[in-house]
Amino acid sequence: MRLIGFSTGALARDDFRAALRILQKSDVRAVELSALRQNELIPLIEALADLDLRAFQYTAFHAPSVMDPDFEPIAVDALREVAVRQWPIILHPDAISDPSRWEDFGELVCIENMDKRKPIGQTAAYLSQLFKVLPRASLCFDIGHARQVDPTMSEAAAILQLCKGRLRQLHISEVNSQSKHDPLSFESILAFQRVAHLIPENVPVIVESKVDVDEIREEINSARKALTFPRVLALAGD
Repeated sequence: MRLIGFSTGALARDDFRAALRILQKSDVRAVELSALRQNELIPLIEALADLDLRAFQYTAFHAPSVMDPDFEPIAVDALREVAVRQWPIILHPDAISDPSRWEDFGELVCIENMDKRKPIGQTAAYLSQLFKVLPRASLCFDIGHARQVDPTMSEAAAILQLCKGRLRQLHISEVNSQSKHDPLSFESILAFQRVAHLIPENVPVIVESKVDVDEIREEINSARKALTFPRVLALAGD
């Protein structure tokens, strides 16, 4: 069974402690600690030693989605506290000013494919070039971003086939036209099922949908359904 958890930022924006309390009460076993905004990084890093994460089988860390070039070396130094814990570090391509600064993190650098609002990072072709610069980096595949960029899911399939040896984590949500993360709809579930067979069962899944506390379990169930390759499609391919 897939390991499915939540991003702290999806549940409580910049209050990671509140989000962790919610997840622990909800019996969720995977978490992504989110520092999406530059000013959130250092406080979260400084709090790591005091956080009780024993309930989680899987932990990842999302670096700021946008970084000033002058802040990048500060972020790299701070994120070494994450690397020693062997947690994947989710990184947006457009947040990278100097790729050489990230080389020492190896496969712990987990590049995320982007949505329409970003200037780069949406396609298999772009990711292919980036992985030549960071050859040991892994992939965090955001299936909602991929659908927003190409609703046919052809680009999603291309990314997954290109990066099948690099896939380390999955982000799932419905990404709307304003690039906000909504709960999964019937249409997004059907679309995601079309590429579910390309996502190994052992890849951890992080839900980014903005939901209320009493909707967490339902959204996890929707994510599980979205990542189940329908038997009717399997039979059609025989």
